[in-house]
Amino acid sequence: MHGNDLVVRFIRESRWGSLPPAVQRMARMALLDTLGATLVGTLTPVSRITAAYAESTWPGNEATILLHAKRASAIGAAFANGYAANGVDIDDCALYTKGHPGAQIFPAALALAESQGMSGAEMLAAMVVGYEVAHRAARIWHATREVYQACGSWGSVACAAIAAHLLKLSAEQIHHALGIADYHAPNLPMMRDIDDPTMVKHGIGWGAMTGLAAAQLAARGFTGIPSLFGLDEVQEWVADIGRNYIMADGLAWKGYACCAWDHAAMKGANELVKDHKIHPEQIDRVYVEAPHVTVRLGTSLPTTTEEAQFSLGWPLAALLVDGEVGPAQILEHRFEDPQIRAMAERTEVVETEEMNALYNRAQRGDPQGRYAARVTLTLKDGQVLQSGIVEGNINFPQQGWDQDRLEEKFRWLTQQVLDQGHVEELVDLVWHFDQVPDVRALTALLT
Repeated sequence: MHGNDLVVRFIRESRWGSLPPAVQRMARMALLDTLGATLVGTLTPVSRITAAYAESTWPGNEATILLHAKRASAIGAAFANGYAANGVDIDDCALYTKGHPGAQIFPAALALAESQGMSGAEMLAAMVVGYEVAHRAARIWHATREVYQACGSWGSVACAAIAAHLLKLSAEQIHHALGIADYHAPNLPMMRDIDDPTMVKHGIGWGAMTGLAAAQLAARGFTGIPSLFGLDEVQEWVADIGRNYIMADGLAWKGYACCAWDHAAMKGANELVKDHKIHPEQIDRVYVEAPHVTVRLGTSLPTTTEEAQFSLGWPLAALLVDGEVGPAQILEHRFEDPQIRAMAERTEVVETEEMNALYNRAQRGDPQGRYAARVTLTLKDGQVLQSGIVEGNINFPQQGWDQDRLEEKFRWLTQQVLDQGHVEELVDLVWHFDQVPDVRALTALLT
């Protein structure tokens, strides 16, 4: 069967009850993780701007813009909640995507499921559809384009799949929805935003909006081109959809609110501090050897949360001073902290061929490749401590994360915006979400 037909069949036929238990478990974990990232992301300026914009541009009463006391059409809510979900860059990463699927998948699925009064099981099944399409669409996207494009590009196709599933489109309509989203997907030259970080970031909200619009247009008879899943050279990447669930081992959760390219250096520095019981005031200089992508993030002091997230110097300094990097370290109110500023100014990052070679191998899928860094701390008493080569924990399958740790992360993030009672109610609701008859039980807690 042709790749496009296989994907369409998967979108039409997927049901929660027929999914493997490991996939069901991962779907619940993805829901909890992205929900936490979305709620704390509402503290960001980009969330306030996009919530107000969505309410006025896509008015309606279909879906909730979380924690902003606003409602909009399904497209408007998905757009605004998408920007919140990626607002502090602590949302999930995934195999083949080079980016963030959940921040698009969750808002798109939630908005449409809420507008249709659907069950938790229906929404979770749609999220699985979104992830499985995202893994494959992103892999094809990156292989067929010379310029590295951010998540909203391939995410448009994944969100169209979600919407097509929830709207119960016909096979012909799904073909068109995927093609419409593929054709209209935004051009998102990621590295330009790495060099000059702004609110455009990964184009998350644009991906959710484009995907939902594509499916809604297809439902009305609008036609699209054959999608990228039909390309002859990628058929082997599509052939296993519905049999091999990539998301079962292909999702990674973030413990730091910053770009994943930082995480190897963060881990190396954190291990040195813990192993040698170092206090921040003992550190004289921080020296990081890293691949070119990490070096490109730089060490300039930030003036916006986006600059802080797409930096190495600021989050690494915040980790050394505070022992964590979350909203308390990455939002604008902290940028005048003298201790973090001083530590960032004493941080240097250099590109090495050794780290580039490891990174490039990892990019090619070589098992010898690693997303790695080496950290050297020079103390004020003259001691020099070196981490050796350290790999960040954004890998597949990821080690050290389970439901308990995800709950800890959720509580850590959401204590910024919710009282403890609401937090515990949400945790319990998510773990039993497949039993919820109407997803409005979730949004009612977050209006």
